Amino acid sequence: MDFDQTVKEIRIKLNMSQEQLARELHVSFATVNRWENGKNSPNMIAKQALYDFCKKKGLEEALIKHLLDY
Repeated sequence: MDFDQTVKEIRIKLNMSQEQLARELHVSFATVNRWENGKNSPNMIAKQALYDFCKKKGLEEALIKHLLDY
């Protein structure tokens, strides 16, 4: 699964809008939108923030384990 698909799946599993996820990660809505549309990739700090947020929310390791590999 590509990073853009992973971000979207995570957001859907958390029942969050792009705006809500952006707020949680301290990025803009446009940033999350670009990630999901494959137009941009996050830097390592943003990837780590997303990974940590997912762990905190209890998402299964199988879904998030590759976040830091992209």
